[in-house]
Amino acid sequence: MKSLILGLGLIATASTQASTVAIIDSGTDMLHTDIAPKAWINSVEIPNNDRDEDRNGYQDDIHGWNFAESNNMVIDYKYLGLLNDDIRKFFNIQEKMMIGTATAEEVQWVRDILGNEEFIKRISKYGNFMHGTHVAGIAAKNADSAKILAVKLIPTEVKLPGQDKGVGLEMFKKGLVLLASQQAVMMEEIGFYVDGHKADIANGSFGTGYPQAQGIVGMLYKTLFRKEPTPELLHELSVLFLETAVKENAKMVEAAPNTLFVFAAGNDGLNNDKFPTSPTNIQADNVISVAATIGRTSIAPFSNYGKEMVDVAAPGVGILSAVPGNNYLKVSGTSQAAPFVANIAARVKDMNPALSPKDIKAVIMQTVDFKTYLKDKVATQGLVNPGRAIKAGMLSRTMSVEAAIENSRLTISDMPEEKSILAPVNYTRDLVLPLPSLFKF
Repeated sequence: MKSLILGLGLIATASTQASTVAIIDSGTDMLHTDIAPKAWINSVEIPNNDRDEDRNGYQDDIHGWNFAESNNMVIDYKYLGLLNDDIRKFFNIQEKMMIGTATAEEVQWVRDILGNEEFIKRISKYGNFMHGTHVAGIAAKNADSAKILAVKLIPTEVKLPGQDKGVGLEMFKKGLVLLASQQAVMMEEIGFYVDGHKADIANGSFGTGYPQAQGIVGMLYKTLFRKEPTPELLHELSVLFLETAVKENAKMVEAAPNTLFVFAAGNDGLNNDKFPTSPTNIQADNVISVAATIGRTSIAPFSNYGKEMVDVAAPGVGILSAVPGNNYLKVSGTSQAAPFVANIAARVKDMNPALSPKDIKAVIMQTVDFKTYLKDKVATQGLVNPGRAIKAGMLSRTMSVEAAIENSRLTISDMPEEKSILAPVNYTRDLVLPLPSLFKF
């Protein structure tokens, strides 16, 4: 009887605590019907009184904070009108091309419209606007106890710092290091912010990959030296820029040791072990990096990977989720795979609030379904198994994490795979946009 009472007490404790999930992104529509009931609310602050009741330096941060523009407006609704039929059609065909069901006419339509400069500008701006809401919707789905904390990091437009002329190569390298380090100042501040609000999980579906770094470095080099860098020098400088960014951005996760950071691996189809991506290449006990798959059948052609730098994989193609204005879209990317894992992490935490970020990471990584197509692609060689991870979280209330993981592996089967793909994947370069980044060029 005593053990039964103790067990019931543990269940009650778990059910009365809600995990907080910070969505570090481009803004979140906290009024969306899928998100509003789960919106994190700062109970200390009094709305719209222009005061800072909790004295944390962020006035009226009711649902979170906009670090991009230094205010409490976590989304700007003036961009709602950007969504049109062409954007909807693009995302619809994007999924079809990924799973091999697009017609020749649909494939040609996509290839034609990707050459339309006005469309690219529009979908890039809209993609940036809706991104955080889409991510939040995935993170919140079925995580009934979780609370969504909005942290806006990505502004609508970002410009590189002014460029001075007449510098040598060594000075240029120092400038790149400085540029990468400047981003980390805001990242560290965000780390302290999510730590101050005791966020259990933080999703980061943003970053700068190798192709984007090459664009930034190449543009700056050409501006300063009036010539193109050699391929070898461009590679050297891009890696320097990214390795600095990874090192400096680690300050964010260090500032929030009680938060598990879930990062998207990147959408460049590259090996992160060889071509760094920031911040997902940060190595820490409270960081987990996520690649994307097509359902549970294969790794997505756009997904970054790396048996050392990427931990697990999760579905990231044709994921239906919320977008601003009570709308919904199916979108693809590692941006969608990461919140799938953040969602699992939140539900594991809700099962046992005593679990540390390191514990939750271990639960997720050690309860995966092993897949041959993920061998040498991710550290675990596996695809996340939500039911098995959540079961391990529940069992960890009464046994060690290691024993809970072992028991859950014995009692919860691998998730069933979908039927084989109907036709070969028809992937087109730039079909999936890069991760949102602070750097634009």
